[in-house]
Amino acid sequence: MKAVLSKTVGGPEALVIEDVAVPTPGKGQVLIEVKACGVNFPDSLMIQDLYQFKPPRPFSPGGEVAGLVSALGEGVSHVKPGDRVLASVGSGGMAEYAVAGGHGVMPIPDSMPFDEAAAFMMTYGTSYYALKDRADPKPGETLLVLGAAGGVGIAAVELGKAMGLKVIAAASTQAKVDFCLSKGADLGLVYAAELDRDGQKKFADDIKAISGGGVDIVYDGVGGNYAEPAVRALNWEGRFLVIGFPAGIPKLPLNLTLLKSCDVRGVFWGAAVARDPKAHAQNVKELFALYGAGKIRPHVSNTYPLERGGEAIRELMDRKATGKVVVII
Repeated sequence: MKAVLSKTVGGPEALVIEDVAVPTPGKGQVLIEVKACGVNFPDSLMIQDLYQFKPPRPFSPGGEVAGLVSALGEGVSHVKPGDRVLASVGSGGMAEYAVAGGHGVMPIPDSMPFDEAAAFMMTYGTSYYALKDRADPKPGETLLVLGAAGGVGIAAVELGKAMGLKVIAAASTQAKVDFCLSKGADLGLVYAAELDRDGQKKFADDIKAISGGGVDIVYDGVGGNYAEPAVRALNWEGRFLVIGFPAGIPKLPLNLTLLKSCDVRGVFWGAAVARDPKAHAQNVKELFALYGAGKIRPHVSNTYPLERGGEAIRELMDRKATGKVVVII
């Protein structure tokens, strides 16, 4: 089979495509004929050895796939060969076949296209866990989403609206903000591509102005110099959700948390799934119900063939994507 491989540490340009053996599913595993692979920011970190998990090389990037069940390992009974499924694989998704742990393989509705299925679980799973389980949202509260036009960001916009929140979408261009408004955001805010100290103060003031004084929840998928002004714009007992750091890992003055009696809450969805699979299964059930009701739907903004998988990752690294980028096999 053909697979995109990371054989040396580096960016997307260091990836190669080669023929490798089709893997064999072990006990509790499922072999999937991959039809589509979602691209996510952790893929860019993993190939540079900057992610929490470092699979042994050579490995294929790509943590979520959709396709057809090809073969079953011992002990798997909830799916059968030929079933249409999505799966979380951690890595290995940019290949014609991938092995997934049985617990991470889920049948998908016949009405769900493979590209949407491959763009579904990591973004909506992360954002639903963040908002439902970590943010303690109350209907009518105000949610600020940083990096709102990206995969997890636009999922947070849709889910925030489904939860009855007032959603402010913040992004780096007016075109991205307009995209978020078309997906249901109540208000939009453009922030500068880079922030110095004066820019940070202006950004905090802009958040307060557009929200009418402050926000209750910040969903921060950007990090860097954008985090502190967002914390400064939190209301009393607000919640700041730590999602990711494409702009760098921020440092926050902790006196702000004291002055606002606010919380900084980490969101590590992958670890949460492993620690509490029953809660994850319930969240997945609720997400599929929201999809069926038309309240959420992955926005696949661009697709690439397998041989251009590195370009797909580069698009994400350069923060050019609106919605999800998917590799089609």
